[in-house]
Amino acid sequence: MKILLASSEVHPYSKTGGLADMVGALAKTLAGFGHRVGLVTPLYAGVRERFPKIKKLDWEIELPLGTRQETAEVWTLAINARLTIYFIRHPDFYERKGLYQEGGKDYPDNAERFVFFSKCVAQLGRYLPWKPELIHVHDWQAALVPLFVRHQSLSDGWHHAPNTCLTIHNLAYQGNFPAAAFDLTNLPAGYFNPKGVEFYGALNCLKAGIVFSDIITTVSPRYAREIMTGQFGCGLEGVLQQRRESVFGILNGVDYSEWRTTRNPFLDHAFSVRSLNRKTRQKLALQKELGLPVNAAIPLFSTITRLADQKGVDILLGALEEMLVNRMQFVLLGSGSSYFESAYRDLAMRCPDKVVARIGFDQGLSHRIEAGSDFFVMPSRYEPCGLNQMYSQRYGTVPIVRTTGGLDDSVVDESEDNNGATGIKFAEYSAPALAKSIRRALSIFEDTKTLLAYRVNGMNTDFSWKRTGEQYSRVYELALNQHS
Repeated sequence: MKILLASSEVHPYSKTGGLADMVGALAKTLAGFGHRVGLVTPLYAGVRERFPKIKKLDWEIELPLGTRQETAEVWTLAINARLTIYFIRHPDFYERKGLYQEGGKDYPDNAERFVFFSKCVAQLGRYLPWKPELIHVHDWQAALVPLFVRHQSLSDGWHHAPNTCLTIHNLAYQGNFPAAAFDLTNLPAGYFNPKGVEFYGALNCLKAGIVFSDIITTVSPRYAREIMTGQFGCGLEGVLQQRRESVFGILNGVDYSEWRTTRNPFLDHAFSVRSLNRKTRQKLALQKELGLPVNAAIPLFSTITRLADQKGVDILLGALEEMLVNRMQFVLLGSGSSYFESAYRDLAMRCPDKVVARIGFDQGLSHRIEAGSDFFVMPSRYEPCGLNQMYSQRYGTVPIVRTTGGLDDSVVDESEDNNGATGIKFAEYSAPALAKSIRRALSIFEDTKTLLAYRVNGMNTDFSWKRTGEQYSRVYELALNQHS
């Protein structure tokens, strides 16, 4: 199969979140299966300096953007014989301090930046000499591509145009812009209506992808069901219900070449499912690093998160206020809302022997926290997929999660399988419900046989990209049988 992927961020070239990790890993996996894969992404500031093997193609893309013409260069990096990265170079649009915003504010020309990017993706899809059969776009920044492909195939002589697939990573981010932004597409006005890209009088990029793509995927099976509801549909539940038969949920995979417990440069002590006593050494090293009392008998809870309402950090604060009277420790690594940063710092100051709050991000420390903790807490309000609950299981750390999205799909509670449990689940979004789950965790910690069973079950669970890639390959086959 010949597949062209498109994403506004791709690890290791650019990243603000899990989107970059997912697309980078999917591209490598598909190429490993023997598919011909191209991946299109903007060329952001600093990328050429960090990856000097990137080469400029003798190919300039000149396209209309509303009333003016814009020109971009195409740069490439051949990863191997089956995988090529295509970078769209437009310095005015992409060579900035941030990818989407600065100082917490979106760039005012994001509509221009990503309408143009989507046009460039469609142009590559049409004129690349290896002729992609399918274009797979990710999130709102590339979601206009299926419409550009559809329009050109119907009215601009693009015969045998590729089929299209859209992946929704987080429905809350839709790319909504004033109606005037539709002019940037240079498409006929007939597309700007409630059955097309119009959404309450505005241009909605993600809606365009939902309406015009052949196949739609989300990053977990449960999230695919949730976004059909008023609670999680963010106003697009009706549009998604109309495409119900074309929506598939596929759980993201984990890159086990990075998230591993042996030969991991970030860990002080290697361990495995057959040498779990060494995990205790990693815990003691982590306690020492963080300045906590070094004692294997004290259960250590942790979270690594954005400090945002979506992540449940408000109910976590409430639960900790109730539960810290117990013999336990807690560490947080993350950043975000200044209110929550201050609240967790304050908690750490009041309970210095029990709580550590590291504001910011540290890749090495994130590995050591995952590996050295006994329990990892993810009480999200909603979670399209989530990855840390899967990292935790590989590291023998028991996740405590809310039954939403990918958290529900990837963690097994004892109520679902007494012998196969990998974590603790709770349903109600409240501090008391989370506190009750922490009490369960404390009980499990005291029962060494049960704790060992949870750890072994989690470490033996397969969240590999091979499994995820096979599911995408099957969905692509379905897309190729669709008619644009």
